[in-house]
Amino acid sequence: MPAASPLSIVQAQLDAYNAKDIDALLMTYATDAEQYLLHGEMLARGHEQMRARFLARFTEPDLHAALVSRTIMENVVIDHEIVTRNLPEGVGSVEMLCIYEIANGRIQKASFAIGKPKLNTPIHAKA
Repeated sequence: MPAASPLSIVQAQLDAYNAKDIDALLMTYATDAEQYLLHGEMLARGHEQMRARFLARFTEPDLHAALVSRTIMENVVIDHEIVTRNLPEGVGSVEMLCIYEIANGRIQKASFAIGKPKLNTPIHAKA
């Protein structure tokens, strides 16, 4: 049986995120994987820290990541996403670039460029 492709690994990660399935999500990451802000601080290292980080996010009832585009080059997958979030001010969205580096069939390193949160405009709002 062939090894999972970087594309299938990242897609499984996105599907598990949207399903809020923490165990399936962590299976896509190496046990010692690292997550960073792009060119910046470490957000989490290893499954224990990632589990806590994801479970906190999964409490948001409207959480959903919509894939805008995906680029694949060898073992690197870059997703452009719009993530619906429950912000303190209400339901909104955040634009993200997610850069995943795959090694040995798992995400080894992920870096995230995170845009400014934007509140969703209610449908009944008037200009």
